[in-house]
Amino acid sequence: MVDAIVSSLLEQLISVAADEVKQQVGLVTGVGEEVTKLASNLRAIRSVLEDAEKRQMQRDNAVTFWLDQLRDASYDMEDVLEEWTTARFKLQIEGVDDDSALALAAHKKKVRSFFCAVSNCFGSFKQLSLRHDIAVKIREINGKLDDIASQKDTFKFVENVRNNVKKPERVRTTSLIDEGEVCGRVDEKNELLSKLLCESSEQQKGLHVISLVGLGGIGKTTLAQLAYNNDEVKRNFEKVIWVCVSDTFEEIRVAKAIIEGLGESASSLSEFQSLMSHIHRSIEGKKFFLVLDDVCDGDYNKWEPFFLSLKNGLHGSKILVTTRNESVARMMGSTNIIFIEQLTEEECWLLFKQLAFSGRSFEDCEKLEPIGRKIAPKCKGLPLAANVIGNLLRSKNSEVWKVEEIGQGLLAPLLLSYNDLSSNSMVKRCFSYCAVFPKDYNMKKKELISLWMAQGYLNADEDEEMEMIGEDYFNILATRSFFQEFEKDYDDDDIMSCKMHDIVHHFAQFVSSKECLWLEMYDNKESVIKPSGDKVRHLGLRTLEKFVVGGGVDGSNTCRLESLKNLQLLRECGIEGLGNVSHLDEAERLGLHNMKNLLRLSLVFDGKDEEGRRKNQQLLEALQPPLNHFPPLGKLPLEKLTLYGLYGVKRVGNEFLGIEESSEDDPSSSSSSSSVTAFTKLKSLKIFDMNELEEWNCRITRKENISIMPRLSSLDVTSCNKLKALPDYLLQTTALQELRIHSCKNLEELPILEDRRTTDIPRLSSLRIGYCPKLKVLPDYLLRTTTLQVLSISECPLLEEHYREGKGEDWHKISHIPHIQISHITWH
Repeated sequence: MVDAIVSSLLEQLISVAADEVKQQVGLVTGVGEEVTKLASNLRAIRSVLEDAEKRQMQRDNAVTFWLDQLRDASYDMEDVLEEWTTARFKLQIEGVDDDSALALAAHKKKVRSFFCAVSNCFGSFKQLSLRHDIAVKIREINGKLDDIASQKDTFKFVENVRNNVKKPERVRTTSLIDEGEVCGRVDEKNELLSKLLCESSEQQKGLHVISLVGLGGIGKTTLAQLAYNNDEVKRNFEKVIWVCVSDTFEEIRVAKAIIEGLGESASSLSEFQSLMSHIHRSIEGKKFFLVLDDVCDGDYNKWEPFFLSLKNGLHGSKILVTTRNESVARMMGSTNIIFIEQLTEEECWLLFKQLAFSGRSFEDCEKLEPIGRKIAPKCKGLPLAANVIGNLLRSKNSEVWKVEEIGQGLLAPLLLSYNDLSSNSMVKRCFSYCAVFPKDYNMKKKELISLWMAQGYLNADEDEEMEMIGEDYFNILATRSFFQEFEKDYDDDDIMSCKMHDIVHHFAQFVSSKECLWLEMYDNKESVIKPSGDKVRHLGLRTLEKFVVGGGVDGSNTCRLESLKNLQLLRECGIEGLGNVSHLDEAERLGLHNMKNLLRLSLVFDGKDEEGRRKNQQLLEALQPPLNHFPPLGKLPLEKLTLYGLYGVKRVGNEFLGIEESSEDDPSSSSSSSSVTAFTKLKSLKIFDMNELEEWNCRITRKENISIMPRLSSLDVTSCNKLKALPDYLLQTTALQELRIHSCKNLEELPILEDRRTTDIPRLSSLRIGYCPKLKVLPDYLLRTTTLQVLSISECPLLEEHYREGKGEDWHKISHIPHIQISHITWH
């Protein structure tokens, strides 16, 4: 399956090619035309892509090869764009911008500016050289796309077939069931019947909708059939109607099915309005039970006319909906939602046994039972799996069965749910990316969203946040039952982590089989990764979530740094146990400086004493990471920044912001009117465990031209025991919402900010101070803000005395705050 991969790549490439690349590479002769041609080729290919994917599913090998070529070319283009973006960021950090060449003339008037101009000129040459390299690569890729685009004509693909392609059909269900073949589901059946047979209260006037929600093949339809055929249910309702909705909600077909279920004819009715009026009249005064099986469409506009017509039924009427999508159940106004869970292992075995051993002799059953008991757990609680495998084995003379046949049976319902995501191909990519995790892996939601973000799957407009888009995508997958076993936050019921059913995980591997390589190593035996070319995008090493140097008791199986030296395309790398490196030349041979694509590097050293720090410094120099100096982080488009355990850092100054120090004696600073912004996108800043940090400031006099962290909304400073004061700029932002300062034993004051004497921080909602024994008073501008909802002061004796209820000198300054906690005493 390459539909989501190729579709989303084309969307990205068309967008980026048309906007960013054209702007940045436009100075190279002819590249503008190449970019236009590139976008044109991509649009032409995308117009036939859906038909090509359909042909591929029909096992057309030539089309499959064509799609493979397209995917490879798309990835080549993605790599080029990524290379350009990364290089552009590096040039920005080095102080080279896109207008350097044009700015040279303005600097020629002064000798001092001349040297600056020469420096910028070399930067510009460097940038132009880079642009030329990018341009050459774009031309090469365009040549490949030319061939691919011309080949598409030989296949006679149908264009614009989004609404015409015949998708894999859902099996039409009926109300008929053999109850003797049903295993388990006793509790769920009893719960459902109790809700159907109970009388609706006065508060529940109107339609009473009950929904069964769960993964495809989990047994929703079976439960609905059991309820529909229950004798007591039939006695309780005057009319009992079964409608298989399936796929898209076809209003005309569903309306006619309801009318026919009422025992009337709909053959003479063709207009939707006539059908709705007929249902409204026919249902009046009747207590009915309507089953709408396999509802997929979440369009309320389609459901509303039915809702209004069916409301005319007698009080106590019930509608039972089965759906894979929780959001569909909520859209339909469900009074009760029953989530269908997996069968127990014993129930799976009984269902499997019932099907697989049907018609066999007693001797055969005895012989096959041990094998069957090993096979049944593979169903992982999914009735569909037990049905597929059991029915297949029923016709076999031995335990040998065809994996391909089973795969087709198990994946079909998941493929239908997957196709329902077609409106947003990026959601498909987010789902397929989950294949990189091992089975039964507990996926942390925030970590998963960060990984999607790193892959470029969460494209956001200027007024959108990628985290919120990631939340939306996660919820889409969760409500469609692709995720399960949720762990929720105790306070706000927000999902913290989840897992994937084994069969869903297998399906994710199926749809991403062209993108991912999985390597599983067992029994600590050495394994060699066979060469897989340059087409694998994600390499999952099941037992290597992080690289730990050392680890073997006798040194025979230790992981050596040299093992990483061939992974030159790493984007993220985390190395622990560096204290086990015995020779510096081993660190030098690793060659971290050659890993040009490295975006995130984590090095965990050992030892905090003086000797340990000296050794760590030597080892760091030997490792030769890509950066040879502390980077000006303020120039990077970071949204979250955490500084943790930097024990050697004693001072943080302008280099942190990426802003040069200046003074009033500096003529260039006084004459400059250009504005500078540091940390333009930073929203969250956390400083932890920097116990040697003594000074944190910013020496700049041109404050009117400088903006620092304008979007900062959350600030947390913890365990900085030598720090006496915070820099003014941390509390100058108007976006700050949460401020937490904890375990800063020498902190004596917070910034006074002369310009804040008459203003406040308009969005501050939470202020928490703890274990700061020398802090005497809080600035008024923090306390008088009208949005402040929570003030917490703990283990700060001077502050506690100052703001104590009724007795404190400044109690009146905080008494308006809704929630106050001082030394474990709470006021509301």
